[in-house]
Amino acid sequence: MAQASTPAPCPECGRKAERIPPTSFAAFTMREGYPRAIPDRGTYWHLGKEVKRPITGKARMNEHPEINKPQPPPRKSKGELEALADKREAKRKEEAKMRASGIEPPRLHGALADDE
Repeated sequence: MAQASTPAPCPECGRKAERIPPTSFAAFTMREGYPRAIPDRGTYWHLGKEVKRPITGKARMNEHPEINKPQPPPRKSKGELEALADKREAKRKEEAKMRASGIEPPRLHGALADDE
């Protein structure tokens, strides 16, 4: 650095000439233990794809929650929905019969009440 302003021989002809500083500059810094290029956009890389956050918590191997979105639960078919409606109707009729005969039907809470 101290000799940057002194003339140096030209690599092509050998004459003394001014030094020309490089026009490009590459620097790296360390962030969270990994080298990061400057300017650092604050993003991360996962298997060659840019993501906003690192993986935290449980994740499947080689998958990132931002890239591999979780699959939505499967929708019930028309036949399955009709079968559930038939079950509910049969249950309602059975409870009505029980009440008519003076018996209090059992009470279930939450998801059990819908499924059974």
